[in-house]
Amino acid sequence: MAVRFSSISAIEVLDSRGRPTLSVWAALSDGRQVRSGVPSGASTGSREAVELRDHDDARYAGQGVRQAVENVNGPIADALIGRSFSSLDDVDQVLRDLDGTTDKSRLGANAIVGVSMAAARAFALESGQPLWRYLIPAEALPRLPVPHFNVVNGGVHALNNLDFQEFMIAPVGAPSLPEAIRAGAEIYRTLRSTLADRRMSTGLGDEGGFAPEIDSPEEVLTLLTAAISDAGYVAGRDGVAIALDPAASEFHRDGRYRVGGESLSSQELIERYARIVDEFPVWSLEDGMGEHDAAGWQQLTAALGDRVQLVGDDNFVTNPAVIAAAVRSGIGNAALIKVNQIGTVSETLEALSVCRRAGYGAMISHRSGETDDSFIADLAVGSGCGQIKSGAPARGERVAKYNRLLEITASAPELSFGLPPATH
Repeated sequence: MAVRFSSISAIEVLDSRGRPTLSVWAALSDGRQVRSGVPSGASTGSREAVELRDHDDARYAGQGVRQAVENVNGPIADALIGRSFSSLDDVDQVLRDLDGTTDKSRLGANAIVGVSMAAARAFALESGQPLWRYLIPAEALPRLPVPHFNVVNGGVHALNNLDFQEFMIAPVGAPSLPEAIRAGAEIYRTLRSTLADRRMSTGLGDEGGFAPEIDSPEEVLTLLTAAISDAGYVAGRDGVAIALDPAASEFHRDGRYRVGGESLSSQELIERYARIVDEFPVWSLEDGMGEHDAAGWQQLTAALGDRVQLVGDDNFVTNPAVIAAAVRSGIGNAALIKVNQIGTVSETLEALSVCRRAGYGAMISHRSGETDDSFIADLAVGSGCGQIKSGAPARGERVAKYNRLLEITASAPELSFGLPPATH
């Protein structure tokens, strides 16, 4: 199978936060077209692939992406159009060679990832397969993932005083994906009523979760546990569990962690997490320590690694080599996977492969700045990782991913649902 592009182009569009991003279009030699929408993060690791922004203060406060668009329409298109490619790896290698930097900063990771995602769709189209089936690696089985709904936002995702960034509900015990999505939507609705009854704000953060004026993570967890029960579900791993993303790098300063007015050492923060895990049905903890606190990560893994999933994000940045080094160092037991964090689809698939070989879990993730592109839903199914987070069961750019999962479920009823057996 070979893919030949007759055109590749991009335009500047808006993401879900009203910031510019790219929409990339590619046409095959027979005229069929594919497109991709490029996501963009707010809470980012220091080693992520680098977006290219214009820094022209006269437009979008310097956040425009016209240069990235020009790079797609110019040098990238020139390098790809008219050539015959036998694999996505070949396309992505051309993109990396053309950029020539380790962090994709010359052409822009936002330009490169948009083309890579479109190319993956082109290969799926050429093969006559849905995207999720094309993305299945040789050593894995596809699986419908457990959705992790971000229902309370804090940190850089919301204008409140809550230091922990994401509070998610995960219907790990649901019998099917449609029932898991139903549980998420019903608990979200119940939580809204609970907040309204308490005269708390039901305004939304960047990822569609509520952003009430609460500064205590434990108070949020109490509300969530009650909302799960009030909606008619069982709180826990046999029903609906809770996942946390404190995004600790955001409140890690000078070797201390500032949480709710307290200044905690790494050990004190770990002890707080242990109390949370004892008291609440938390099954997964992402970015529990700052990305530069390797010793803290090792202590956290030793303390809680046999009790909960410990997900590296800011410190792993979907980089296969970085994840492999973390495995050797005894840091975490799972990785968050974001396509734009590494910059190409093929490198993302390699990061997932590293996780599988190491026995690490993996969770496919959206970004705070999203489009209606549902690529990550297909990636979650094809990779068989069993986990996805795409924000709340609200707002079109978030729901697009969950609705795509429902479409895949309907079209492929033979697919298993849930966490892979080794993740339980």
